[in-house]
Amino acid sequence: MPANQDRYETAVARYFEAWNAGGKEALTKAVTAAWTADGTYTDPPPEGGPPADVRGHDGIAAVIAGAHEQFPGFEFRLTGAVDGHHDLARFSWELVAVADDSAPVAGFDVITLSDDGRIRSVHGFLDRVPAGA
Repeated sequence: MPANQDRYETAVARYFEAWNAGGKEALTKAVTAAWTADGTYTDPPPEGGPPADVRGHDGIAAVIAGAHEQFPGFEFRLTGAVDGHHDLARFSWELVAVADDSAPVAGFDVITLSDDGRIRSVHGFLDRVPAGA
């Protein structure tokens, strides 16, 4: 295991806790635990939609809440191992329907960590998106 691997895996675990948090209070708490106060989240635009490019806990929580509204009954799951070096980590994920384990959306993210292990920035990439999403 590379040096600091636990640091990367812990940050990614917090990231998924935020993305899978239920309810406004749990989401706010999870985002605060995962990201620095000035943390950023940048994702490409879904087909026909605007890109996500937000800064701060409120903006990040709003993006996550929007994903929950667009995909009710789904959760984000890590696929594969977390790979990291220095203050960077990358990992793949799927958005999975809890009812039947179908995964219409998949991608990978690259995160930058702060000294305290929280996320400073996320740059997302989409590998699979359903038409019209």
